[in-house]
Amino acid sequence: MVDLKKLRELVKLMVDNDIAEVDLQDEAEHIKLKRAGQDQPVVVAPAPPAPVAAPAPAAATAPAAAPAPAASEDDGLLEITSPTVGTFYEASSPDAKPFVAAGSKVTADSVVCIIEAMKVFNEIKSEVKGTIEKVLVENGQAVEFGQPLFKVKPN
Repeated sequence: MVDLKKLRELVKLMVDNDIAEVDLQDEAEHIKLKRAGQDQPVVVAPAPPAPVAAPAPAAATAPAAAPAPAASEDDGLLEITSPTVGTFYEASSPDAKPFVAAGSKVTADSVVCIIEAMKVFNEIKSEVKGTIEKVLVENGQAVEFGQPLFKVKPN
């Protein structure tokens, strides 16, 4: 059965970021969403999972909707991930100072970057309290949904 909360979050993500189609698949389910009109998403019924010949090793999955911080397994740092596909910008304009750099202190409401998707500029907030340890992407770089952007040492 499809989780309705997850489905609503996906539809909101599509509408907020003007995404026309989303196709997600994991071992248990396959969900494909297409927007019919401006703010009217159409849900294509989930297909049953494809048969698997041999069990596959467990794979990490991306967060469902928000740039929820994920704990990194090797260094104890939290990750701030991209909530959408787009272009990463470290500052509000080319001549402006970056929002954060390695060593910057952040709170849950601190803006850490901007991701531009379809000519819409979205401010991305830290959602964690701590110190930026590493910036993992470069200014102007294309980023994917769920891609780690920063590593944060929690306080």
